[in-house]
Amino acid sequence: QVQLVESGGGLGQAGGSLRLSCAASGRSFSSYAMGWFRQAPGKEREFVATINWSGTSTYYANSVKGRFTISRDNAKNTVYLQMKSLKHEDTANYYCAAAARGYSLSVREWEYDYWGQGTQVTVSS
Repeated sequence: QVQLVESGGGLGQAGGSLRLSCAASGRSFSSYAMGWFRQAPGKEREFVATINWSGTSTYYANSVKGRFTISRDNAKNTVYLQMKSLKHEDTANYYCAAAARGYSLSVREWEYDYWGQGTQVTVSS
């Protein structure tokens, strides 16, 4: 069993930056692909970014490419999402997820086995 706890959300300004963290419990964290998803009010949850187990490969949604950076520190069992050039449309609840079934990079919700509770990001324009 893996527990994921997100932090770092809050109120940001358009054009500004925020960094989200996701702390994972369990000894197998370093073998999991990790991802970030988000869900805005009235919308379905959508993929944001994913990173492979070693941190050497990443993949982003077009909407955040060039602005967001996903990274991980396996020694700290933590994955990060650095968000820059924030836009109002980035306002959403952000979820961290872990894929335990051996996927290298995972963009689909069903590929993830564990989810955090989410952290709210609100961007003021």
